[in-house]
Amino acid sequence: MESNIREQIKKLSVSERIILVEEIWDGITEENIQLELSSEQKQEIERRSKELKTNPELGKSWEEIISKLKK
Repeated sequence: MESNIREQIKKLSVSERIILVEEIWDGITEENIQLELSSEQKQEIERRSKELKTNPELGKSWEEIISKLKK
């Protein structure tokens, strides 16, 4: 069954797979599952956040990302 699901997923377009991932993620968050980050992961998030605040031109807005994916 697992390989059948993988084969079906491979047949989807990239945008359809992204939507599928979003739906899976939303389902996980709806179940109130607590995801624990390691201290290294938290430090990396903090580092990236500071870097983005210092150099905002390094990042892209959510709208830019979605627009690019839809093209």
